[in-house]
Amino acid sequence: MNINVVKTTPYSDQNPGTSGLRKKVAVIQKPNYLENFVQSVFNALPSDERNILVIGGDGRFYNNIAIQIVIRMAVANGYKRLIIGQNGLLSTPAVSNLIRIKQANGGMILSASHNPAGPDQDFGIKYNNENGSPASNTLSASIFAASLEISQYTIADISEVNLRDIGDVVLNRTTISVIDSVQDYIECMKRCFDFPKLRKAFASERLSIRFDAMHAVTGPYARSVFVDELGASSDSIINGEPREDFGGGHPDPNLVHAKALFESMHDANAPVLAAASDGDGDRNMILGQGCFVSPGDSLAILAEHHKIIPQFKEGLCGVARSMPTSTAIDRIAEDLGIQSFETPTGWKFFGNLLDTSNISLCGEESFGTSGNHIREKDGVWAVLFWLSILEASGKNVSQLLVSHWQRFGRSMYCRLDYEGISADVAADLMKNMQFGVSESRLILKHTNIAGADSFEYIDPVDGSVSSNQGIRVFLTGGSRIVYRLSGTGTDSATLRIYLEQYTNSAQDFVTSLDIPNATADLAKMAVELAEISQRTGMTSPSLVT
Repeated sequence: MNINVVKTTPYSDQNPGTSGLRKKVAVIQKPNYLENFVQSVFNALPSDERNILVIGGDGRFYNNIAIQIVIRMAVANGYKRLIIGQNGLLSTPAVSNLIRIKQANGGMILSASHNPAGPDQDFGIKYNNENGSPASNTLSASIFAASLEISQYTIADISEVNLRDIGDVVLNRTTISVIDSVQDYIECMKRCFDFPKLRKAFASERLSIRFDAMHAVTGPYARSVFVDELGASSDSIINGEPREDFGGGHPDPNLVHAKALFESMHDANAPVLAAASDGDGDRNMILGQGCFVSPGDSLAILAEHHKIIPQFKEGLCGVARSMPTSTAIDRIAEDLGIQSFETPTGWKFFGNLLDTSNISLCGEESFGTSGNHIREKDGVWAVLFWLSILEASGKNVSQLLVSHWQRFGRSMYCRLDYEGISADVAADLMKNMQFGVSESRLILKHTNIAGADSFEYIDPVDGSVSSNQGIRVFLTGGSRIVYRLSGTGTDSATLRIYLEQYTNSAQDFVTSLDIPNATADLAKMAVELAEISQRTGMTSPSLVT
């Protein structure tokens, strides 16, 4: 077997974002583009961290070609063992689990998560650390630095590796193990939840589910867990076959892109619970009969009922949320007498807190929730948690929500996305907001503004500092407005405005409440403060969720 050394020149745009490198497929297909990035990852790692690598993706267009490239380069760079999901498929939570149980040095995940797939759509690749969490800011900076200096990469001259059949093959000094994509993940879930109890509830029809896999990677996982293991009906899984273009849909589990699922929960024969996942299986949307559960409420209710599942029978040591996520879980933490951490957006910030047992449960507003079993958000896990609460409480989803609000108050939550803004315009807008914060001008614009800041996070474990993570505007009465530029797109910029309106009024404890309408005054204030129309020319958001 020959190891080829290929001369190359750097690309200047390979700086990993909050979730790795995401580009249009056409960009990834540029000569040496993917190879440069993969080699930059390897170059940024110490040589003793190139022993075991987990590789998998969400099945989107170009996954199969990209995985073969990663295999050839990993072999050439001296990895002793590669662990790859059958047919190249592994959900992001499954990769995190495999890294941990196989004691791998890290994992390469080929996914653009909730972004659309296809020849003209998006592709992504990211590296996860040996603890199973996304690459740290320090490692990401090292990868970017390596990408700017790269002059060559090494790649093995081997034929395509068969990923269809489970088993081992040895190439040079590398053992390539093709494994069942689902089995190890199921065993992890069985340690977290009481499967026999859930199975009985499905058999008695006290539980029922409709799960929309959105033609992405979660289909096989959902079918194995909910149908094969728990006994749900075979038609409980919809859009369950992974496709290269995700069936032409947008694999983002929210009320816009999973609208049909939401509407189906208003039917007379609706199941007890409905859920949707995203491209790589790390996100979740929770629906009840006639109602939607906001991600912040979902996280808070899981914390409120945490002792129901075996994973948390000893209690929670702490909780964490990303800065834009609603403060609902903070009120649960106060009630439990535990600490609640507020981190920047990006799951990697939870890793240190989990590793040092500062927290057991964490989540973010973009439909991500997980616990200390892995170091990624986990869509199927969140659904199993909800099923466990429904089984133990005897309540339906709507009753759980109302009961929670009656006790802790409600954070009415809405997100406005302004997409396709030029990068320069978006940067100037945020710079102006930061100036308004530093000069205390924002608090003068409205009498009910109690304060504002530019969010900075100092990691309590390693002391690392993350500055300029978004603008927070605090209102009297516990409400907030948050402004942040998204780091998960592939073109231009997306400005996200997060509205959180706190209420303890019983008239607002209605699951059918029109949240965009209820937060309309807050939205108007947010738009005026940021001068959205004047600076972007946009008169309305691209997406409201």
